[in-house]
Amino acid sequence: MQQIDITELGKENVFELIGKEWGLVTAGTLDNFNMMTVSWGALGELWGKHVAIVFIRPERYTHDFVEQQNRLTLTFLGETGRAAHKVCGSKSGRDLDKVAATGLKPLALADDAVTFEQARLTLVCRKMYKGHFEPEKFLDKEQLERWYNDRPGGGLHDVYFLEIEAAYKGEISL
Repeated sequence: MQQIDITELGKENVFELIGKEWGLVTAGTLDNFNMMTVSWGALGELWGKHVAIVFIRPERYTHDFVEQQNRLTLTFLGETGRAAHKVCGSKSGRDLDKVAATGLKPLALADDAVTFEQARLTLVCRKMYKGHFEPEKFLDKEQLERWYNDRPGGGLHDVYFLEIEAAYKGEISL
């Protein structure tokens, strides 16, 4: 895995990266971590920093790890990672060893940030701000009804604004 200049991320199509390729949010240390699939998020500029924005429901097991850590990673596996994303997006680390189920090989980066040998791109991020969606603040009530109705999935998301501290490119080998 090779560290790259964060500005090289400008070559990525962020709509494809997050919305179509999907990513993994991973928090914890190599000895104790969990990851989950994310397909909602953003990359951009805020407060003079390169940032990522992710949305995590408090019911998710990974949320516990994110709350306990100052840093997390966003890992992109490329199109070949779809099978791993299906597991990490639909199964809980409380009930399943996701590493064994997906074949992903954990790898520690600086500050104990966890990524995977199979990653094509990893962003090491530091939490800067956390908020929570509130029903009364939805200006477009259609979105509240569509995404947060009574169907399974959990409650309203927490939103995390993250400073992207480092970026790494690697080889895809899923």
